[in-house]
Amino acid sequence: MKRKIIIDTDPGQDDAVAIFLALASPEIDVQAIIAVAGNVPLHHTVENARRVLEMAGRPDIPLYAGAARPLRRTQTTAEHVHGPSGLDGIDTSWSLSMPVQTQSGVDYLIGAIRAAEPKELTLVMLGPLTDLAIALTLAPDIAGRLREVVLMGGAWSELGNITPAAEFNIYADPEAADIVFSAGIPLVVLPLDVTHQCLGLPERLTAMRENGNRCSVAAADMLSFSERFDLKKYGWPGAPLHDPCTIAWLLNPEIFGGRTVNVSIETGNGLCAGMTVVDWWRVTDRTPNALFLRDVDSDAFYSLLTSRLATLP
Repeated sequence: MKRKIIIDTDPGQDDAVAIFLALASPEIDVQAIIAVAGNVPLHHTVENARRVLEMAGRPDIPLYAGAARPLRRTQTTAEHVHGPSGLDGIDTSWSLSMPVQTQSGVDYLIGAIRAAEPKELTLVMLGPLTDLAIALTLAPDIAGRLREVVLMGGAWSELGNITPAAEFNIYADPEAADIVFSAGIPLVVLPLDVTHQCLGLPERLTAMRENGNRCSVAAADMLSFSERFDLKKYGWPGAPLHDPCTIAWLLNPEIFGGRTVNVSIETGNGLCAGMTVVDWWRVTDRTPNALFLRDVDSDAFYSLLTSRLATLP
């Protein structure tokens, strides 16, 4: 039976590749996509989601616009990584034709969760958690209806990638993350601890490009652009690939390892703002609230990703 998912995303090159992977996987039924402000402002993330769906030949999937700003914070974006458009690295000059739904992404999310059978829907969160936090605040009953939330965000041993202590998606809206992590929803967290192991080594991107199809080449080109920042930053032989890990976990959880622990969000304004405080060693009595993953077979991950991308247009 197919896993029904809604993707909430802020494309972003790695978001685009995650969407490609979901659309290329017959085990997954993408019900809708919601674009949220994050890597770049909302008007760019909406446009980028349209481009990704059109490239993949799936303009039939409903696309909604979510939140344009964090709950309380000044907006933080990441054009320094993704470029001004968020999808730099590929040709984005063609005219878009697929529509954006007029209903707000948050209203859609509430209605879709209420309309689904209990425990039927999985949310895949690839950016800041603003949309889900607003939905939970307006409709707290939806928390008990979700199967789970699978998200890319946070870190433990890898610490931060936007500040010394914080990962970007959580830092961009820590108050939203705090609401989500406190809601009692089953959470699966793909943090930097995992994604920093999934390096886009030259031979991996070459294999992706050699698929020859439009989406594979676009994925390789986008990742080649965004990796320029990370290669300089980390000095590794390849840049980490973040968001597709969420979809890979849905498809093949056996290649990941972790444990269920308590994860709390630092919502203060000091040096640790946006930090995910992970009780890995269970030294507190805080209730475990998330499956926090720390290990991945990166060769298996890239094999899955490359083979699935080859099935797209």
